Amino acid sequence: MEGDTISGMMMMIGNGSVQMDGKILQTFEKSFVQVQNILDHNRLLINEINQNHESKIPGNLGRNIGLIRELNDNVRKVAHLYVDLSNNFSKSMEASSEGDSAGGHRRTRHG
Repeated sequence: MEGDTISGMMMMIGNGSVQMDGKILQTFEKSFVQVQNILDHNRLLINEINQNHESKIPGNLGRNIGLIRELNDNVRKVAHLYVDLSNNFSKSMEASSEGDSAGGHRRTRHG
């Protein structure tokens, strides 16, 4: 399923004019799988937090503190993965456009 999403995304970009090597696609797929796994786990955490809250049992309510911390950490991880994905995607697009530029001249970025 993840591969289908990535293939679909690549086809949408420039109507198939963008070609990416397998290593880049594997990196994207790995990141998307990581994000999905974290989001699936977050769904379980949220369900448990809600159940503990509804139970009003002091031990369960106390457990929610740790669960909420874990949930917050997971949200940070997802945000970090999306930043990495965005950066990697931008770099791959730059590399692709540099390879396609007339004369084969590579642009260098300073900074």
